[in-house]
Order: sequence, then structure tokens, then C-alpha cells
Amino acid sequence: MKTVLMVAEKPSLAQSIAKILSKGSCSSRKGLNGACSVHEYMGTFSGQSVRFKMTSVCGHVMSLDFIGKYNNWDKVDPAELFTKAPTEKKEANPKLNMVKFLQVEGKGCDYVVLWLDCDKEGENICFEVLDAIEPVMNRPYGSERTVYRAKFSSITDTDIWAAMNKLGEPNRNEALSVDARQELDLRIGCAFTRFQTKYFQGKYGNLDSSLISFGPCQTPTLGFCVERHDKIQSFKPETYWVIQAKVLKGKESPLTLDWDRVRVFDREVGQMFVNMTKTSREAKVESVSKKEKAKQRPLALNTVEMLRVASSSLGMGPQHTMQIAERLYTQGYISYPRTETNHYHDNFDLKGTLRQQANNPFWAQEVKALLSEGLNRPRKGADAGDHPPITPMRAASEGELGSDGWRLYEYIVRHFIATVSQDCKYLQTTISFTIASEGFSCSGKTLISPGFTEVMPWLGIPLEEAMPVCERGDVFTVEEIKLVERQTSPPDYLTEADLITLMEKHGIGTDASIPVHINNISQRNYVTVENGRKLKPTNLGIVLVHGYYKTDAELVLPTIRGAVEKQLNLIAQGKANYQQVLQHTLDIFKRKFHYFFDTIASMDELMEVTFSPIAATGKPLSRCGKCHRFMKYIQAKPSRLHCAGCDETYSLPQNGAIKLYKELRCPLDEFELVLWTSGSRGKSYPLCPYCFSNPPFRDMKKGMGCNECTHPSCQHSLNSLGIGQCVECEGGVLVLDPTSGPKWKMACNRCNVMVHFFEHAHRVQVTQESCEACEASLVAVDFNKTRSPLPDGETQHSGCVFCDPVFQDLVELKHATMRHPSMTRGGGARRGGRGRGRGRREKKPKDKMAALAAYFV
Repeated sequence: MKTVLMVAEKPSLAQSIAKILSKGSCSSRKGLNGACSVHEYMGTFSGQSVRFKMTSVCGHVMSLDFIGKYNNWDKVDPAELFTKAPTEKKEANPKLNMVKFLQVEGKGCDYVVLWLDCDKEGENICFEVLDAIEPVMNRPYGSERTVYRAKFSSITDTDIWAAMNKLGEPNRNEALSVDARQELDLRIGCAFTRFQTKYFQGKYGNLDSSLISFGPCQTPTLGFCVERHDKIQSFKPETYWVIQAKVLKGKESPLTLDWDRVRVFDREVGQMFVNMTKTSREAKVESVSKKEKAKQRPLALNTVEMLRVASSSLGMGPQHTMQIAERLYTQGYISYPRTETNHYHDNFDLKGTLRQQANNPFWAQEVKALLSEGLNRPRKGADAGDHPPITPMRAASEGELGSDGWRLYEYIVRHFIATVSQDCKYLQTTISFTIASEGFSCSGKTLISPGFTEVMPWLGIPLEEAMPVCERGDVFTVEEIKLVERQTSPPDYLTEADLITLMEKHGIGTDASIPVHINNISQRNYVTVENGRKLKPTNLGIVLVHGYYKTDAELVLPTIRGAVEKQLNLIAQGKANYQQVLQHTLDIFKRKFHYFFDTIASMDELMEVTFSPIAATGKPLSRCGKCHRFMKYIQAKPSRLHCAGCDETYSLPQNGAIKLYKELRCPLDEFELVLWTSGSRGKSYPLCPYCFSNPPFRDMKKGMGCNECTHPSCQHSLNSLGIGQCVECEGGVLVLDPTSGPKWKMACNRCNVMVHFFEHAHRVQVTQESCEACEASLVAVDFNKTRSPLPDGETQHSGCVFCDPVFQDLVELKHATMRHPSMTRGGGARRGGRGRGRGRREKKPKDKMAALAAYFV
């Protein structure tokens, strides 16, 4: 019997699709990576009985990066990254072992059906999956077709079965366009980022950003925000005058009239008109016009409009909105949320989609009325040829979706209902007056039919006072005429919604990447999100954009990136050559990089005005091992130490506090040690500032502290304080924290595992002896006499933390509250010499409590 392997983009998606196609009769098991399940069932495929295996990936299987040596910022000229530096595909998340998992499940399969998301990124993942499984699949017979692509836009029975019955092929051109974008963004972004980061962080101490990043899309996005900031700063208010007139008829409420000339910028001229109008106490009606108008129902909902509304009306950031939309989609509540189309196809089941919402109390009345009276034909929008507009796929309640999920879902439903509702109709009445030959008018709106605003009340016509009944020739009494002084006002900062509109207009990013670029400029400390989700540039963001304008304006203007996006779209359509577009674009940016390199002094002039030199920043902390002067600790991101005497800067671990470590010195270089700590509940370890940036031994990597140092005799090294292999991660060693007493603990030098033990002990010391059972180092503990847990009032005991029955109840596994980036680093030094690993550990329990039981029971 033949086997069909089907692969979706996310585990939850795979489960939903398998449930539909198997009609609920599939069996499920966990895959070898623990993250992806495999759902199996019997069925028919191409007219034959087959075994189906449905599984998933977790987004991209592979990511693009430079080969190892080109990731060393200190040894590689950034200019080499444009052409010389080779790239390679690496596993996007090595911990998931996704390639091995796919090969295990794909081995011996005869066919593969790809259920990846139906956009360019999804097509790219299709070929990542195929690269992994095609070598292990059964060979086809002759020209037999073995690879199929499912196209779908929602997780409903109808859509999934329709996709299964009409399988196509993955689109190589769309996948290539993503490859091109990845390589361009990697090479261009890394080259500029590395150069400007090293240049400016070596000169200024208060930039407050760990990375001075550049991105071909990110930088124009920031440019829009700074351009608005500049308009606000350069704005000079101008005084103008308007005539305000109030008239009334009989005992009716007075009407405030608008002056036909609108305003004048000369006070004396304004006063002249006031004097003229004051000669008459009567306002004569010149005309009364009544015109029926309509407020159009919205177009079908696409991604950009959803992001705009979520930011402006729901107060939700674009990236958060997309995360929620993705969840609603995979759970089957809405259709695919990444689409540029805002037009329903002729065969779209509007009535069926609407009927699903007939029982929701929030809009049941409007839905039932539409179903009985007939749906209005939706407005014709633009068909981008990708996915249908975003619509609800089934009914839901707030309890099912949670607060933010419900708010977004509610908007999507109301928007859909509005698209098939009638336009809002109202009557606009305008009355024109003359007062001593000067023209004035007033207007008002009267609702005729609310139409779609019944379901979107916030867009409704506001209630206004009724206009007086009058006709041409009627006379009103002038109650008041006065000259009012006003000033022009500056524009406001861009909101996220404004920025999304500008990015869409200029072709910066895609509907999928726009939220990422906006999030990046916030994460990099280039803008801050203020009340009303307004984006206010920081000093760093402003100086960078102004600097780009001084060196090469095209680095920040949207024009060049918009042109690149058009070329990438041509690749996707098969109208442009992948290699030619890639090479042409890299050549342009390589020339721009060299010019930027030569003219960075003009940007530096702006930096000097805004930021403080590194030597004038920070506070004295520890002594330099070279000149023995105090180095300054710079707390602004990235935190680092600077020696003014040697003019050297030394990196430090981030996201924690740094303090002097007992004035002890590194035996290798005489630098005073410092202690990094993530807080009282977190982990801490000493480090040498020089060794941290310049690893002293071959088996050490940059960014290692004393808890990973393989010095054979230093009292702070792994060799002296390492106890045993970590209970959870591969390669990690549990190292005693000598500063943690009286609440003693040991912490893994790779992951965030901590072990608390021997509370209130006077002293805990790692001995030179090893446990015979597990080869972990023995510890000697000297307990407080009044609080000793040892039998018979003993205060001292030596034994194995893992195996000694006396220590068994004194050990507690925890996880650090703060993870430092270095804790997730792979590779590095393993414990050598006397063997700190646990020799008998063959299988590691996946469950954390099971791991704890296996080691401490």
C-alpha cells in the first residue's frame, strides 16, 4: 500500500486539516522532535487505497545566513558581505530537528501533498520541505507525478475538500522571489548594520540601543516617521481671522454661520468686513438646497485595512494583530488573514457566510433582516489574485476567543456584514445667507436610512440639531457678529495606521512584513509608541535619518526599495531572472555602501551634537588589566566597559546588572572580575571583561563567563566550580554560584535551569573528588549550627548533590526568571578533566518533573 505524506505550516493547522479529511477517524502520535504531531488514517488518492500521514513544520524549516567565519564582526570587512561572503541554508530552529523529523516521516512515502500557507512565504517553505524529504521518498515510476500543492484560504470542510480535489504544483518562481528578498535583506542589512554599529558604539556611550541596525525596508519606514517629526518641528503657526455670525428666527435656537471667505490673514481686512456686516441687523436667506447623499459601505476587508483599523480603533499594534489573526485562522474562525484583495469573487458564498452569524445576539437582528430582504451587491474592489478577502468562517463567542481575539473577530464580522448591507443615506440641507453683501452659510445632515452603519455604528451620521424650516427671501435676525483670532496648527505624529497607509502606497514591505518592520523600529529604540498609538521618533532615530539624508538620501527614501519590490514581484511572476535581479540590486547597494563608508563623517557630525563621547559616559567600576586605571561602566544599551587610558571598549552580557566582584583579578590578564546578575531570583556568574571578548582557550567562544572558562586552576573557572551535567539541556554544566549564600544555588552555564540547595549553610565548596555513581563533583557543606538539617546535630557533610541520600531533600530545581542570550548558545566548552557529566544518563525525560525525579530521587 502506498503512503501519502501531507505537510502543513503549523501543528494546529495539520490537526484541523487531518480531522476534516479523515472525517474524525485519524490516529495521532508525537513526532521525534516533540513539537509536531503525526495524524494517520486510511483513504483513497488518485483512485487507489493509500495510507495518509498528516504532519507539519513550524514556519520556515531553513533560514539564510553567512557561513561561520563571516559571522565574526571583528574579523570580516562588512563590504565583503555583498559578494564575497558565501551564504548557506541553516535550520531555522536547530532545537526542533525539523529536517531529521521530515526525513523520518518522509522515508518510504510515495507522494507528498503540501498544505503550506498560500502566499509567497508558503511557496518558499514548500521547497524547503521538498529539499528535506525528496531524497528519502520512494522513486516514482517513470514520469509519475509525486509532488502536489493544496491551495486553500480557510479551514472549513468545503474549502479543504475543494483543495484536496483540485491539487496543483508548488510555484518555483514565487519561492525564488522570497529567496531573493532574504539574500538581499541579509547582505545589505548586515553590511550597513555591522559598520555603523561598530563605528558609533565605539564613539558614543549613551545611544541606548544594542544594535544600530539598517534594513532596506526598516529604514524607509523610520524615514516616514522622522519626516513627519521634522514637519512638526519646523512648523511655524500663522495667525488668521474668521468672522463668526449667529442668527435666529423667532424663538428658535440661534444658528452659527460659516463665512464664505473662510478666513483672512490680515486683521485689518477682517475688521473691515466685520464693520461692513455690522451695518445690517438682518440676514437674508438667498437659497435653501436639499440633497440626498450616501455614505458608501466598506470594501471587502484585506490585511492592510485590518491592520489600520486594529491600530486606530482597537488600540492593537500591527504585529500583535497579525498574531491574533493567525490564531483565529488556524482555529478556523476566519479566512486566511494575509491578502491584498478587497473584492469578492463572483462564486463567493456571501449568503452562506452571512447565515452562520444569524444567531449571534450582537448582530442577529441585522443579519436576519439582510437574509429576508436580500443582500446588497458588494462594492467592486481590487482583485490581487492571491486570496479572498478576510471574512468570518464560523460563529464564535468571546469566551472561546479571549478578549483581544474577540475584539478582532467582532470587527471582521461587522465589516463583512457591512459589505453586503445598504449604503447609509442622509439628507444634507444647506442654507445660504447674505448679511450686508457678505455671504454666509450653514448646513446639516438628517438621517434617511442607516444602512451599514447599523452594524458599524461608530461610522454613523452624528445626531445634529434640525435645520430651521425656511425658504428663499426669509429674513433672520443677526444676534452676533465678531472677529475671531485663530492659529494654524501643526500636523500630529504619524499613527501606526497612517504609517501602514504610507508603506502600502510606496510599496515598502508586504502585507505580511509591514507589521514586522513597524515592530523593528520600535524594538531598536528608533521610535516610541505614544498614546493613541502615535509613533514619536527618538533622538537616535532622528539623527540616523538626518544622517542618511546628508550622506545618501536614497538609503532612507522609499523610492529605491519600492523599485526593488517591483523587481521581486516580477521574479514571482516569472518575468524577471532571479540571479540578474539579485546581482543588479547588490551592485547598487554595494556602491552605496562604499560611498556611505567614505562620507560617514557627515553623519558623525550630527551624532556629536546629540550624544556624549564614550569617555565622558558611565561611572568608574573596575580596573583595566593593561593600564590599571578604572574603566567606566556604561549602562545604556549595549552595556559595556570603556577604558579611557587604552581607548578600548569591552563587551558585557546584556539584560542584567553588573557590579564589581570582590576586587579579584583574572590570573590570565590582571583585569578585575565583574559579576553579572539577573536579580535575586535569577542566575549570576563572574566574568573577566577581557576574556569575555577575547576567549583565552581554543574550546571557548566569545561571550563566555568564568562559569564556562576551562582554565585548569583558576578558583572561578568551570573546572573549580562545575558540579554536574545539566538536568535539561545538552552540554550544559551546573556550576556553583559562590555569591549566592546563604541561599545557595548552582545554575546551568547554558540554559536557565537553577538548583537551590543547602539554605542557611555557612559554606558550600566544590571538592576535587567525584561521585563513583555519576561522576559529578562532590560538595562539602558547612551548615549553621542552629539550623543544620543533618542528623545528630552534625554541621558538616560531603557528598554528591545528585546521589547522596542526606542531601536528597535539600535540593530544589527551579528556572531563572531572566534568560540571557548567551544561555541559549549552542556549542562551547564541555566539562573536561575529572568528568563533570553524568555517566549513567542515557535517556533524558522530556517532562521537567520527570527530569527532576530522575535526578533527585
